[in-house]
Amino acid sequence: MWWRLVFITLAYILLAAHFMRYGQINLAVLCTMLPLLALLKNNLINRILQLGLLAGTFGVWGVVTFQYIDLRISMQQDWYLLAVIMGSVIGFSLFSSYCINGLVNPPKHKNCLFR
Repeated sequence: MWWRLVFITLAYILLAAHFMRYGQINLAVLCTMLPLLALLKNNLINRILQLGLLAGTFGVWGVVTFQYIDLRISMQQDWYLLAVIMGSVIGFSLFSSYCINGLVNPPKHKNCLFR
């Protein structure tokens, strides 16, 4: 179960680094402190953390991906590696959001994907 907290924390720190790069210190501090709420082990808090990661994934990484790829295409430069890197960031954030599901009530079935 500790690995779930590691993934969630890394995803939020990655999002905080993005906000820090653009000078949005308040959002960076908020993203850095949000994973501490996972220690409270409450379903409502876990859903808030999950929605925060989903909003960050689609609202930040999705938009930034399209903007950067459009910029690279307009400058007639290769954009494939950028698409792979940003796709990996999006995939990691979505996987981290999925990992929040088992924090409070771990699955009891042997056939569960992540125990």
